[in-house]
Amino acid sequence: MKPSLKSWLIAATMPLAMMAGAAHADNTLRVVMHSDLKIVDPIWTTAYMSRNYGYMVYDTLFAMDEKLNIKPQMVESYTISDDELTYTFKLRGGLRFHDGAEVTSEDVIASLQRWGKKDSMGQKLMEFTAGMTANSANSFTLKLTKPFGLTLMALAKPSSNVPFIMPKRVAETSADEQISDYIGSGPFIFNAAAWKPGDTVVFDKNKAYQPRGGAPSWAAGGKKVMVDRVEWISMPDQQTAVNALIAGEIDYIESPPTDLLVLLEEEKDSISVVNLNPLGLQYMFRLNHLHPPFDNVKVRRAALAAINQEDFLKAAIGNPKYYKPCAAMFMCGTPLATDKGADIVMKTDIPLAKKLLKEGGYDGTKIVLMHSTDVDSLSRLAPVAAQALRKAGFNVDMQSMDWQTLVSRRSKKEIPAEGGWNVFMTAWVAADILNPIMAAGFGAGCDKAWFGWPCDAKMEGLRNEFIAAKPADQPAVAEKIQVRAMEVVTHAHAGQWYRPSAWRKDRLAGVLEGPVPFFWNITKK
Repeated sequence: MKPSLKSWLIAATMPLAMMAGAAHADNTLRVVMHSDLKIVDPIWTTAYMSRNYGYMVYDTLFAMDEKLNIKPQMVESYTISDDELTYTFKLRGGLRFHDGAEVTSEDVIASLQRWGKKDSMGQKLMEFTAGMTANSANSFTLKLTKPFGLTLMALAKPSSNVPFIMPKRVAETSADEQISDYIGSGPFIFNAAAWKPGDTVVFDKNKAYQPRGGAPSWAAGGKKVMVDRVEWISMPDQQTAVNALIAGEIDYIESPPTDLLVLLEEEKDSISVVNLNPLGLQYMFRLNHLHPPFDNVKVRRAALAAINQEDFLKAAIGNPKYYKPCAAMFMCGTPLATDKGADIVMKTDIPLAKKLLKEGGYDGTKIVLMHSTDVDSLSRLAPVAAQALRKAGFNVDMQSMDWQTLVSRRSKKEIPAEGGWNVFMTAWVAADILNPIMAAGFGAGCDKAWFGWPCDAKMEGLRNEFIAAKPADQPAVAEKIQVRAMEVVTHAHAGQWYRPSAWRKDRLAGVLEGPVPFFWNITKK
């Protein structure tokens, strides 16, 4: 009789588990993340591995809780003037960087200035900012030129780019260059000496960290670290990671692939499989506006006519339990959800695509489609896009690379033949795209825009209209923004999906929900 797949998996990893048994008696949390960490600057890039790193090492002025309420984090108290132009903040006591230096107002101001040059929401806040002034070592003032009702939301932005606070000397690094000093003030200390790219990333407990009071909720509340060390262990082969969790070699997998969840769900006595991010994620199809052929709006719209959401979702996720086509760019089930203008991405229309290509004068220019190979949730997207685009008549050069290489390459403005690109696909957690100011993809400020660099004055005017609108009027403005995004093709939303995490419930307690994997509050039994 043939052994079962499950029996084979456990047997295959048993020697490793036996060797690791003694090590697991310690207070180290061993985790497999969705990708390797290569970029340790969460302001320079929006990549989620860098964001995850940022939450370990840095702290924020404000934070968002699970009910989307904005709570003070590093801030002890604040006041807002009656005209809503002056915000005065006081930092709480005991804030220190990992090198022992006190966190001061000057550190905060320099950090916000650097973040405001890169982040979509930060850029808008800085457009409304007259200046920031340090009143004392622990107090500073933000003055606006006109009211910006999303100020506190911007400072509490829960995902990429998060306004992490760094030492002034680090924050003064150009926003276009990566930092090389890894000192933060957060609950963990990055152990640079133990970092082995492609193998292990190590974070040690910051014993001097003074958490806020109160229960933790998303990134808000008390960040109490209950373990001595967290290790992110690189296992590019997802089957190997699942085997290791079943065998007890590791404690936690951030993002196990959908087709292997059944193996983990069978281990219900020892393993929890839980969707910690119930709002879900959204795929993005992003085009480069700088270079031919996608500097032509009709050619961009031809690309949208060629693709459709369900093809991406079936290929990448597979199980309808974990995905749904969704016409709403701001996520289905949210206050700003609308299907207006999005028909073009909900079905494939090859005749329309060919017609638009002809009208746009497409001459067969080769398009470089970047293909991420090592992140399970992304690896099947580019081949689907390539097939659809070729059917429409595009000359596609799909170039494969690991995700961290793609993350670096997408920042390049060179022509595709010299290391640039034309198309890539990525994913955003819902917390990144709840409104058109928070969501990086809608920025159309030319060189200031997110990778792809769309340039559209009408879109920027609509985004300013959203900022000025009363909450009751924001859905109507958001609808106009979605319609404009489809017209000018800032990007395409390519479907909504969900991904559980898995951990040894016989070993861990206190795992938090959130749009980011948080490693405080977790205890090892």
